[in-house]
Formats: sequence, structure tokens, C-alpha cells
Amino acid sequence: MLVLTKRTESTETALELPLPYEYRQKARFRTRIPEGEEVGWFLEHDGRPLRGGDCLLAEDGRVVRMVAKAEAVLHVTANTPLELTRAAYHLGNRHVPLQVGEGWLRLLDDYVLADMLAQLGVTVVKLEAPFEPEAGAYGGGSHHSHGDPEFHSKPKLHLFGGR
Repeated sequence: MLVLTKRTESTETALELPLPYEYRQKARFRTRIPEGEEVGWFLEHDGRPLRGGDCLLAEDGRVVRMVAKAEAVLHVTANTPLELTRAAYHLGNRHVPLQVGEGWLRLLDDYVLADMLAQLGVTVVKLEAPFEPEAGAYGGGSHHSHGDPEFHSKPKLHLFGGR
């Protein structure tokens, strides 16, 4: 099995791995590349999903480039910025992973959300396209430890009771 252990800036890719967003957000995953070789990654969980174009370094020195595989998405547009903002608000209120573009939103295909968006008066079109949602305010993998060796994690949202 080809074992991938860390992200790399190397652009000399030996292999490509097309995957939908669901799998690219995992810190540990096992699958096969299109050529059939088994591959698994074991990454430090830093909250960052793998994006199309991200590269991972294998233990044997090979580089695997992630490809954001086209998947069923809803492409949302609106007649006004206010309508699009309202749609983004309602989707965010449901914690829906959302890709934000210039004048459009994308989310994974969901008939309940499509119906809600239609009721809001925005235009919803089903597409097959790569899905690259926002990482979120706390999903960027960085923190403000300022070199404090005792700081080991990001803020924990929605942690009720003792900390």
C-alpha cells in the first residue's frame, strides 16, 4: 500500500487521485488510485480538507495530487446581492458546507435544501462540478499560540460545561 503521511509543496506529481469532498476532508482514509494501487493517508488532523491540487508525499518519495472530482451540486444564483446573502444566511444557519463564488453559491445536492432555496426566490440549478467549500472560521489549521508550548489545539466550539 502507498502510504501518504504529509502535505507537500512539490509539483512533481507521480499520481493523481480524484475524490469527492466527502473523502477529501478525512485525516485518515484508504482507497485505490485509478491505476489500481492501494493508497492510504494518515495526516495530522488540522481541520483543513484536501483541496483539488493539494499534494501528499508518500513514504517512498512519490507525490500524489488530489483532484476535486465532479459531484452533484446545487448552483445558486440570485437577482440581487440581498437575495444571495439571505440564501447564504439560511444555509449557514443549517451548517451546510458551502462554496462561495463571485455571485453564486454551491452546496451538495439535497432536495430539501433545494426546496428551501426555491422558496427564498433564488435560482437553483443542478450541476456536476468539483465541490470546494469554505474551510470555516476555525478550519484553517492556524491558531494564536504565539509560541506557547502548552497550546495544543484550536478553540472548541459548542463545548458545553467544563473546559
